Amino acid sequence: MHSALAIEPQNGQSLGLLWQKLWNREPKQKPPLDETRTQKKQRQAAARKEARNRPFEQKESYKWVEAMTTVESFVSQDTRVIHVFDREGDITEVFDQVRQLKRTGVLVRAAHNRSLDHDSERLWSKLEAQPISFQQEIELPPTQERPARKTKLAIRFCAVNLRTPYRFDNREPLPIYAVYATEVDCPEGETPVQWMLLTTEVVADIETASMILRWYSYRWRVEEYHKIFKSGCQVEKYRLAADGMKTLIGFLSVIAVELLQLTYLHRTQPLAPATEILNSLELKILKAKSSKLPKVLTVSWAVEATARLGGYLEHRSKTPIGIQVLWRGWLKLHDLCEGWQLAKET
Repeated sequence: MHSALAIEPQNGQSLGLLWQKLWNREPKQKPPLDETRTQKKQRQAAARKEARNRPFEQKESYKWVEAMTTVESFVSQDTRVIHVFDREGDITEVFDQVRQLKRTGVLVRAAHNRSLDHDSERLWSKLEAQPISFQQEIELPPTQERPARKTKLAIRFCAVNLRTPYRFDNREPLPIYAVYATEVDCPEGETPVQWMLLTTEVVADIETASMILRWYSYRWRVEEYHKIFKSGCQVEKYRLAADGMKTLIGFLSVIAVELLQLTYLHRTQPLAPATEILNSLELKILKAKSSKLPKVLTVSWAVEATARLGGYLEHRSKTPIGIQVLWRGWLKLHDLCEGWQLAKET
């Protein structure tokens, strides 16, 4: 599944899904039991050659270009969309496609030390030769390899021209901007942060370079979305036939976005009005199910009241609200809303 998650550019709040694609991989054929080492190498070389010769539209990596093209086809004429990709999206076809789109930009974390168009200079050496323009503190989210921490990054940036591979008919270089962020005073035992960010946006000053860094940090919302989709909605536990599974995934995808909006607002704007995340009926239901109401109904109250519907215990109020209990509460809230509406109709 490949999802295009819409993020508000100033504060990083998720807005919803713009596009989503599902596909399945063909199972690989098992190698012959009596295959020799030489035969294995020949078979693997033939498979790699066949993969290289496949049309780009038939490759999995086409999803990055397909997302950009499809989204531009239906957004309004006065809307500009910047796609933020991780290193898997660092393919020349992405930058080449942007040349053909009018309202689309891209921000990609580089995976390849590409050759530039002048004297075969390489991307990393070009940026390392630039002076440090400024330093910026950011919050790093936790991963499997590291805990969450605050860190300081040294930032360099400049314009570069990427050399176009020979497989392209248009051999003109790809003019883009590179923003290179390296960690300052990395804690002992930790791997220092190093981001090489490539973007079609013009980066001519410190303010724009800082904005590019902020936009790249929004990519973590996709990681949070997938975590909610798998751990909260537990999509991988369902076993349905193909069409039924697609319908269920569509349903759960929307709920996962709603839960992402809830958790982000609860973390960043807990004192905002509860109406930011609840409609009038949902608000009425939660008020009816709550024994004590605060003077002001805030986002924090709404999320905690929803979690209580899912089994969150009042006496454990200092314990962080888990995504599974919030998911159960959100489902129950929707069931109660549906029951309320059915009762009114009868």
